[in-house]
Amino acid sequence: MKPCEKWDELIEKTVSILPGTSRDYQHEWDAVRYFVGDVMFAMRGENKVGDSLLTVKLPPGDGEILRSRYLDIIPGYYMNKQHWNSIMLDGNVPEAVLIDCIQLAYQTVLKKLTKKKQREIEESTSVSKG
Repeated sequence: MKPCEKWDELIEKTVSILPGTSRDYQHEWDAVRYFVGDVMFAMRGENKVGDSLLTVKLPPGDGEILRSRYLDIIPGYYMNKQHWNSIMLDGNVPEAVLIDCIQLAYQTVLKKLTKKKQREIEESTSVSKG
């Protein structure tokens, strides 16, 4: 995966402050995956022609609205097109929209986790702040 200097640092910074997140590198896909709990909410990779992408899981209605507003937000590359959306990082998506998409993807997945897992994440955040 080639670096996308304009966005990679911002993506990492945005994800790093979200409680209960982790990341890994999926060698077969040449992609960095971002998780809350053990569920993926975003993936940084490329399409088959080498365009840099951030693919995020969003509620279907939100994804449709974003795709209608921004030509550089497309249905999720190699993902379920209803729930996943890919942001072309070399395109014209504003920084604030990228951050909002990451945060919304995180919240979308977090609220689908079990109540027990949500409490564990919340408690681990409270402990680290105290």
